[in-house]
Amino acid sequence: MALGGFSAPGWFGLLGVVAAVVVGYVWAHRRSRRYLLRFANLEMLERVAPRRPGWPRHIPAVLLVLALLLLTLGLAGPTANAQVPRNRAVVMLVIDVSLSMNATDVSPSRIAAAKDAATSFVRGLPAGINLGVESFAGTAAVLVSPSTDRAQAVAAIDHLTLAESTATGEALAAAVASIGALNQVIPGQDQGPPPARIVLMSDGKQNVGRDEFTVAAQAGAAHIPISTISFGTPYGTVDIQGEQAPVPVDDDSLARVAELSGGEFYPAQSNQQIHQVYDTLDHQIGYQTVRTDVSKPWLILGTLICLAAAGASLLTSQRLPA
Repeated sequence: MALGGFSAPGWFGLLGVVAAVVVGYVWAHRRSRRYLLRFANLEMLERVAPRRPGWPRHIPAVLLVLALLLLTLGLAGPTANAQVPRNRAVVMLVIDVSLSMNATDVSPSRIAAAKDAATSFVRGLPAGINLGVESFAGTAAVLVSPSTDRAQAVAAIDHLTLAESTATGEALAAAVASIGALNQVIPGQDQGPPPARIVLMSDGKQNVGRDEFTVAAQAGAAHIPISTISFGTPYGTVDIQGEQAPVPVDDDSLARVAELSGGEFYPAQSNQQIHQVYDTLDHQIGYQTVRTDVSKPWLILGTLICLAAAGASLLTSQRLPA
């Protein structure tokens, strides 16, 4: 467990007390030895002085000092970073269903692999996140408005069908509007709108509709970052009336959309890579890093060692003659 800081570092002032205990113990031990050596008759000293154990007699003191150190550490309020599920967040999953998604450069096809990975992403999100699903080709369609109903989202992904053209800008605008509509009715408005994000998965450059870069900049101004996933290879092709038409993936446009909105760009050229990207997004979107108090284990351990010191003291004292 890596400590991330202390909430009450002032308690470390008690280390001065611990140091004083150590110094006092060493001083008392040396003083008692000098006192005993004042006996002139060493033979009589051996008979009258109690036979103390050797190094074991120091065990209680060592345990006491260790207990004091642990208790001081616990009182200082050690903290550690922990990943906890988000309870307030909105995510719009936007999936390209243009005909180029039928390319087989990703096995079994771009759209089949995309469906599988998107379903895993949906199921991996914490239950408290409101998730919406949208598809787009020549037009955008919000299939599921943001909600915590994962069954609806999975069903919508499973029934995606391909169509002509790519209207990325229209899709992003519809996603922003869906998030805005939910923010008007979601509880907890006194805390401000919940964190929101758009996850856009596409393979090609838009060819119809409003400008995608303009919408991306507007999303960024509204504090809605867009995580873009470029899915496919530069060598993808689709069959159009018996002819193989090239449908290379368009990394540059998707990277620009992410940059303008304050999001991240993820290229994925295989089934494995798309799953890895969605796993990363699951953790980024679904969880947040918070500082948690981890003082309890240190306080418990310090108390137990303190009790052990008391027990050891009783055992060593019982070894002394009456």
